[in-house]
Amino acid sequence: MSEIILELKGISKSFGDTKVLSDISLQIEKGEFVTILGSSGCGKTTTLRIIAGLETPDKGRVFLAGEDVTEAAPEKRDVNTVFQSYALFPHMNVYDNVAYGLKLKKVAKAEIKERVAQALEMVQLAGYEKRMPSQLSGGQKQRVAIARAIINKPKLLLLDEPLGALDLQLRRQMQVELKRLQKRLGITFIYITHDQEEAINMSSRIIVMRDGGWEQVGTPDEVYYRPRTSYVAQFVGNANILKGTVLKKTQEYMLVQIGQETMCLKNNAGVQGGMPVTIALRSEHVQVMRRVRGETESADAAGAEGETATALTAHVKEKSFVGGMLRIVLKLSDGTELIASRHGIDGDFSEGEQVYCTWKPEQAVLVDVEE
Repeated sequence: MSEIILELKGISKSFGDTKVLSDISLQIEKGEFVTILGSSGCGKTTTLRIIAGLETPDKGRVFLAGEDVTEAAPEKRDVNTVFQSYALFPHMNVYDNVAYGLKLKKVAKAEIKERVAQALEMVQLAGYEKRMPSQLSGGQKQRVAIARAIINKPKLLLLDEPLGALDLQLRRQMQVELKRLQKRLGITFIYITHDQEEAINMSSRIIVMRDGGWEQVGTPDEVYYRPRTSYVAQFVGNANILKGTVLKKTQEYMLVQIGQETMCLKNNAGVQGGMPVTIALRSEHVQVMRRVRGETESADAAGAEGETATALTAHVKEKSFVGGMLRIVLKLSDGTELIASRHGIDGDFSEGEQVYCTWKPEQAVLVDVEE
């Protein structure tokens, strides 16, 4: 049976006339790696500060391992925080920085020495005990900060954009190391970031936050491939957003008019014929071709109703090569832009050329559907 390590119940917080958090609730299980993902100003750092005890909510309660800690001081909570700024003591060497919390608790010197050695080995800094923070790289400083946080074996480790100051290559390396460390320690991590790549790479669950509330909570796969709203679809992975109207439905599929053409989507119980719909479609799912290749899967699905839904007519607007992917910007017949992406450099399509684009019915997801 799973153990709830943290529970937020109806948390609200304002600063003056500005409402920062609006009645948020959440349960986190022991051993999870949960990332709160959102743009600047959405309330994610305030949420973390309330969990840590650095802020008090105006409304709602915070429970840690079943105990109400809403009014408890930070030092009375079994929670440690790692900040983007590292917050190392510049006049102390690595050993003393990591040992600081244990010394405050008056732990025996022999035990401190053993636990510091274990913590530094976990973050791959064994042998760095005598170095000063000024002699360390950014990545090494961050590892020291993590070692200092985990040495007390907290129930929760809070990480507030800890990799934000690192360069891209080191940040990706630290993502892998942090995930490995979390699995090895078994400590629950709550991670704050605005970087979708970090969230997808490391998390067991992602909370997409917007304007002080949860926009969607789910696994990385759920958030990426089955976004609930157009905001999530565009914020996590920058999906294509298309507008259409449901023409008719079968048991499994529905025909949707997009511009002057039709495409087939998987059926959604929340919509009816004649309803306008918003569709999210990942760029890597868009197939581009010079001519319609006979009957596609979507055409077969719709064939029982005597309709066809093969591909949308488009023109190639521009191409670019970004991050190992070819990015093709397409302009549909109604003027809507659609982005397709594929691996490698591909010179098959010329700018201005007429092409056709299609996708599998299950790859297009309806978003912003009223529940």
